[in-house]
Amino acid sequence: MTQFTTELLNFLTQKSDIDEFFRSSLETAMNDLLQAELSAFLGYEPYAKTGYHTGNSRNDTYYRHFETKYGKVDLMIPRDRNGEFSTALLPSYARRDDHLEAMVIKLYQTGVTTREISDIIERMYGHHYSPSTVSNIAKVSQENVSAFHKRQLKPQNSVLYLDGTFLTLRRGTVSKECVHIALGITYDGYKEVLGYEIAPNENLTSWSDLLDKLKMRGIEQVSLVVTDGLRGIEDVISQVFPMAKQQRCLVHIARNLVSKVKRVDRSVILEQFKKVYQSKHMDEALENLEIFMNNWSPKYKKIMDNLAQTRHLLTFFEFPLSIKKSICSTNLIESLNKEIKRQTKKRIIFPNKEALERCLVSIFENYNFKNEQRIHKGFGLCSDTLESLIL
Repeated sequence: MTQFTTELLNFLTQKSDIDEFFRSSLETAMNDLLQAELSAFLGYEPYAKTGYHTGNSRNDTYYRHFETKYGKVDLMIPRDRNGEFSTALLPSYARRDDHLEAMVIKLYQTGVTTREISDIIERMYGHHYSPSTVSNIAKVSQENVSAFHKRQLKPQNSVLYLDGTFLTLRRGTVSKECVHIALGITYDGYKEVLGYEIAPNENLTSWSDLLDKLKMRGIEQVSLVVTDGLRGIEDVISQVFPMAKQQRCLVHIARNLVSKVKRVDRSVILEQFKKVYQSKHMDEALENLEIFMNNWSPKYKKIMDNLAQTRHLLTFFEFPLSIKKSICSTNLIESLNKEIKRQTKKRIIFPNKEALERCLVSIFENYNFKNEQRIHKGFGLCSDTLESLIL
């Protein structure tokens, strides 16, 4: 049994403060390491006579406090007479362990406010970080934003989902701004947030810019693009990815239908329209769609005429049955938008675009990390078919 283990058992037996044990042990170990560093630098041990012939020697110590996760340790930093020694154990001028800064950044990225982080640090570790200090530390994560925008993307994506969500941002005045988000799934079923654009409102220019950037960063081909049907978005997609097929979100179309009819008819229309996109194959879907429109045209002729003219309504039937539920709507990316809303709930207002981007990139990186080894439902059964569609 080592001396460390023996002392630890004694502490546990006496029910002493375990953090104080680790703090004291860390303090002793760090001071021993500092002395060992100087011995290695000078080339002789303390009190060795050979040291007098090396041209350099020890020259006392100076004290330095250092904050760690177990509390403050008092260090005796050794010096040499020629002033050439510099310890590798501690960063220059550092007064605390980096684990606090790492924790601050993580808390900040997950949506905890700077004032709350300051309170957490003070309660847990007994020393104070002002909200402004916390904010300055968190700005380190700005490098992640740049890296996220520059990273290379895989050349082929089986499905691309486009959708926007609104968050409150201050730019002179406070208003909700649209985050245009692109989420991709590879032919073998791996999901990834590919990129985003922030603008005062959802617009075709931002979508065009986002798609152009995705192409510049490596995306060569997309088999299917699923959208909520913003007017003009079809043409934007065709300009950037001319070979991509397109699918309108049928959930959005169903909501739009029931919002325009009488309340008494809403549940019936919703159930009948579901039969269309829950059909087993294209022919059955077309038949059910015709029946649906014939039933309701006498009462809602204009609404049914608009539905008949809607493009890209049943494109998803051209793809394998196992992924039908995943590609007939934008539900997949809308679940991501809900997660963004949940994590930004405490940030009632983002003070600037940089703060909003740091938070978004943290959420997107966590999402991508969680899904980089997960095959989305149904894609594992048809990866070969999807790959052939891309190639």
